[in-house]
Amino acid sequence: METEVFEELMTTILVAGLILFMAFIVWDLAKKSKAGRYGTAVLFFALGLGVLGFIAKTIIIAVKGL
Repeated sequence: METEVFEELMTTILVAGLILFMAFIVWDLAKKSKAGRYGTAVLFFALGLGVLGFIAKTIIIAVKGL
């Protein structure tokens, strides 16, 4: 496996793992602070915007390369 392919694969896998870990942290924060259903939704919405931006950037770069 070439270095570039390995780096791209590991970056994708590790960033996905980081996103899942951040989701767990937000869930735990909402649970410990007793944020309720609305507060939890707001916390996940804020995190979701960052994740959506990362995914959109990846898609835009892939489409631009075609």
